[in-house]
Amino acid sequence: MSGTILPFNGIWPKIADDAFIAETAVVIGDVEIGPESSIWYGCVVRGDVNPIRIGARTNIQDGTIIHVNHDPAGDYRETGGGMPTHIGDDITVGHMALLHACTVESGGFIGMRSVVMDGAVVEGNAMVAAGALVTPGKRVRSGELWGGSPARRMRELTSSEIEYIPYSARNYAKLGAAHRTGTKAGA
Repeated sequence: MSGTILPFNGIWPKIADDAFIAETAVVIGDVEIGPESSIWYGCVVRGDVNPIRIGARTNIQDGTIIHVNHDPAGDYRETGGGMPTHIGDDITVGHMALLHACTVESGGFIGMRSVVMDGAVVEGNAMVAAGALVTPGKRVRSGELWGGSPARRMRELTSSEIEYIPYSARNYAKLGAAHRTGTKAGA
């Protein structure tokens, strides 16, 4: 493990032993990162006022910011309020995305420089296009491509796009392992 790993209010991140955390990534507070996942260069994952959960084989690419929503009534551990961020298994989050108090279900895909806002849900086998702005509370359904600002349903995904989602997650799991261990990718 590398990167800057910091506690907040006495809570340390919990990171799987085989996850890759790039040396310039910052992971703070109530964050859990699953096996074979990767947090790339320049990312910030800040679980200070609510939890962030990242599943297995999920890649959070360079420059991405992941945060949560607080509960104005007090500490989420006491009130249960505010909104956490849940990111499932086998997900690709493209470079410089912003995920805020949202849910990305296992097998979802988030394009580069896209924004997914509070209360939004990206279902498995759904894709958010590069540069899209998914506004609060929207649901990107399985099999759909959403794009634009604000994002809207553009079309159904093709079979090759659906097949690419798990391929991308597997490829980044291998690449993260190579960075973590210093071995050649794919070896």
